[in-house]
Amino acid sequence: MTEQQSCRRRPQARLLPFTAASAALALYALRLRPRLLTWGATPDETDRAYPGDELFPDADGTSTMATTLPAPPEKVWPWLVQMGGDRAGWYSWDLLDHFGEPSADRIAPEWQTLEEGQRLPATRDGQAWFTVARVEPNRTLVLRSDLRLPSGHSFDPDWEARPPARMDGVWGFHLRPTADGTTRLVVRTRGQGRPRALTRPFDLLLGEPAHFIMQTRQFHNLRTRLAAAA
Repeated sequence: MTEQQSCRRRPQARLLPFTAASAALALYALRLRPRLLTWGATPDETDRAYPGDELFPDADGTSTMATTLPAPPEKVWPWLVQMGGDRAGWYSWDLLDHFGEPSADRIAPEWQTLEEGQRLPATRDGQAWFTVARVEPNRTLVLRSDLRLPSGHSFDPDWEARPPARMDGVWGFHLRPTADGTTRLVVRTRGQGRPRALTRPFDLLLGEPAHFIMQTRQFHNLRTRLAAAA
């Protein structure tokens, strides 16, 4: 190989990692990401409006995931209503979202009361929480989260000024009965982040994939618990 040929190949070689990364990003954005954001949901479930959507009419991001659970809504609801960091847990990857403590595998009567405005701790120190935004027994549970950045601590938008850097959103659980006595559980997330130049890359690279991993695990564990109870 001549020195001239070698010089021509060096820029081409340097472009290969960039080209590969661009192709991978395009594949994720065009093919994989839409599937992650609508995992298990039908087009009708994805297109439908749900309680809690109105809290963020100009949402920057949204997802709709769904699964079929082997029990009617009135049997599913007790498992959902007892969720919380200081209650039954979240039925997902406990090492990541429940301080390493196993989520409950039974219905606990002491955790069956839930009211709008109630706070459900999300961290052991209580500085991050979900606020119960909507409760309709056997049908709808919507949890709201408002976080300061970069601390990740919660704030109350009804009583505190909104910080310039924040992430706000809802995590909604919607139960719909089926003709064969099972339940379609549709989970809708919807929210906003500011400044968008900061929160948008976070959503794409970490937030959305993490939600997919945690939500599909929760679906699996709820199905397992309901099957065992039956």
